[in-house]
Amino acid sequence: MQLNALIVEDEYLAREELTYLIEKHSTINIIAAFDDGLDAFKFLQSNKVDVVFLDINVPSIDGMLLARNIAQFSHKPQIVFTTAYKEYAVDAFELEAVDYLLKPLNEQRVIGLLAKLQTRAQEPPQVTTNIRSHSINLMLNNHIHVTAISDICCAIANEKVTHVYTAEGCFVAPITISELMLRLPTSDFFRCHRSYCININDVKEIIPWVNSTYMIKLAHVEPHIPVSRSNLKAFRCLMQL
Repeated sequence: MQLNALIVEDEYLAREELTYLIEKHSTINIIAAFDDGLDAFKFLQSNKVDVVFLDINVPSIDGMLLARNIAQFSHKPQIVFTTAYKEYAVDAFELEAVDYLLKPLNEQRVIGLLAKLQTRAQEPPQVTTNIRSHSINLMLNNHIHVTAISDICCAIANEKVTHVYTAEGCFVAPITISELMLRLPTSDFFRCHRSYCININDVKEIIPWVNSTYMIKLAHVEPHIPVSRSNLKAFRCLMQL
C-alpha cells in the first residue's frame, strides 16, 4: 500500500531534511508540505493523507491543537510529532501519536519509524475501529512504543504514572493504574492489589505468603507481584484455588 504523507514544519532546513530522509529511506509519497498550521488544516479538510509529520511549534495553529482537530476526522491519519522539546511527549501519548521524533533528527531513528509505518500499512485492517482494544502507546526515553495489549505482563503504579512491564522491558504509561485498567480487557487482566495488575495468562507460579496471601511469579518479567487481602477471594476464584 502506497502511503501519502503531509509535512507541517516551519523551519525550511528541517523540512528539507525530513523530506530527504523520507524519500531516501521509504516509498512514502509526500503530497504536500506547509509551514503554517492553519494552511495544513485547510488542506486536510479536503485531502486525505495517511501520515502527518507534524512540528509542534508552527504558526497560526500549533501542532498539538492541529493534532486534536485531526483526531475528530472520520479518516484519521497517523501522527508523527517532530520537535526539539521533550516536554510534549505526554501530550503526544494521549493523542495516540505513532512516534515522537526529537530534533535534531537521528537518521537511524527516522529509518526505523519509516519501516514501522510501511509495515503497519501492509497489515490487514482490524475488525474493530477501536485501536485501544488491541494496542496501547507506552513510552521509553521519549520514544512512543505501540505495544500489543497481549504483550503486557504486569503494571505497577508509581504516583501519577504507571510502569508497564513486557518481555522486552519496563515502559511508562503517563496515566494512573486506574486509567490504565479501563483500557485493558477484564478477561485477561486482574488488579490483584491497589498498586498492581497482572496479565493472568503470564502467571507462572503462585507462592503462599504471609497472612494467607500470595506472591505471583510471572513467566516473562522479574518483579514478584503481591495479592492484597482485599483481592484474595476474587483471585482464588479466578485462579480456581
